Amino acid sequence: MIDIQIKADPLDVEISYRQVVDAAAGGNVQFIGTVRDQTKGKKVMRLEFEAYEPMAIKEMTKIAHYITEKWSAIHVSIHHRVGTLKIEDIAVIISISTPHRQAAFEACQYAIDTLKETVPIWKKEVFEDGEVWVAAHP
Repeated sequence: MIDIQIKADPLDVEISYRQVVDAAAGGNVQFIGTVRDQTKGKKVMRLEFEAYEPMAIKEMTKIAHYITEKWSAIHVSIHHRVGTLKIEDIAVIISISTPHRQAAFEACQYAIDTLKETVPIWKKEVFEDGEVWVAAHP
């Protein structure tokens, strides 16, 4: 099963986890990306995420399909938040189940790295003294 979502509502770790749990899975890995309070020594007040949703969903689905092929993933869930997020809010959750743990770790690493490289999601970092739009990936 592949579950891809871009939501303005808060993301739920438990829901994402339940979507990938499977009796055939020996490895369940979850990455939770949260809003931190600083970037390069500057205090972050909040983040604002925007996405080109049709293309973002398409690219996230491509990532999930690749993971199911390369690592024999049983389930892949990728949820990303858009809108205004406060410090410690969850921006992204990636949950993956595979038959073995090593594959789950590798697949999850691939998912977040590739998402940051290819998915059209942008963030605005709002600081005490200004703001800047940056790609959601370095």
